Amino acid sequence: MQQGKWVNAALGLGLLLSLTLPGCVVVPAQDHYVGGVVLVAPPAVRVEVAGPPPWSDAVWIAGYWSWVGGRHEWVGGHWVAGRRGYHWVAHAWVRQGDGWRLRPGHWERG
Repeated sequence: MQQGKWVNAALGLGLLLSLTLPGCVVVPAQDHYVGGVVLVAPPAVRVEVAGPPPWSDAVWIAGYWSWVGGRHEWVGGHWVAGRRGYHWVAHAWVRQGDGWRLRPGHWERG
């Protein structure tokens, strides 16, 4: 007879849950990218060891976090040929409002 009470209690609990759960509200995930602004802060920059330059005018382009497919993805650093009269300005995430915007790396005179 005890087993019957447990079955009835379980059925009663199931019925109660089926009546209350539809009232639960599930908030969808917030968008993480709005008009070029990423709402998720980038992780800490990874430490990369560039080693010695492979040729005399080589410039190290440091790695950075890119925003790909709804998440931050690391883009590894690499060597490139330098440009006479220019220096490389690294990629950088800058705060903008409630989010972050990637300022792309670029060559700058000087």
